[in-house]
Amino acid sequence: MSFVKMAFEKKAKIIIDNLKKRNMEGYYCENSEQLLETLLPMIEEGSSIAWGGSESLKECGLMNALKEKGKYNLIDRSKAKTPEQDREVYLQSAGSDYYLMSTNAITLEGELVNIDGNGNRVACLIHGPKYVFLVVGMNKVVTDIAEGLTRTQNIASPPNTIRLNKKTPCAETGVCAGCLSPDCICSQVVITRRSRHEGRIKVFLVAENLGF
Repeated sequence: MSFVKMAFEKKAKIIIDNLKKRNMEGYYCENSEQLLETLLPMIEEGSSIAWGGSESLKECGLMNALKEKGKYNLIDRSKAKTPEQDREVYLQSAGSDYYLMSTNAITLEGELVNIDGNGNRVACLIHGPKYVFLVVGMNKVVTDIAEGLTRTQNIASPPNTIRLNKKTPCAETGVCAGCLSPDCICSQVVITRRSRHEGRIKVFLVAENLGF
């Protein structure tokens, strides 16, 4: 094990202990392969699964694994072709058995920091789906909430706006301008400091750089 991963493991233990205090479960995985071995058995066959826009879910191989197994009811927003279908997917996602996502940042204290555009991702994190599983690369660990907000606005948001073809200042400069433009993806700021429902939120920390 490399010295970097040794440090990741020690840091992850602190976060997992703090997540437990906040009524959330934490798991540490040395790589994406171990993540899949840990996470997939926790999802019941035949269950409904929805997910938020996340590069982390793609990069770790989770989405491909779910689609290849074919044993689930996948609520795929990409198949929606009209505003009405899009809304229906949002409603189905809110009532899903499992909701998959990442987080823009996670603090050493176990707080989840997220900034969202439409709000569907953070809405499902807060309430609705029976379980919420978060896949989080150790590159998203921050010291505190303030650093988490800075990370989200200046590291995560600019590449996301480019990915989504948004016309925002950060898509042009790579730096947050605190804009209120029509394409702004920073509409909702949510800090999850505790889960009220034991076992609902599970955080999988992966010793890799995943997502933005």
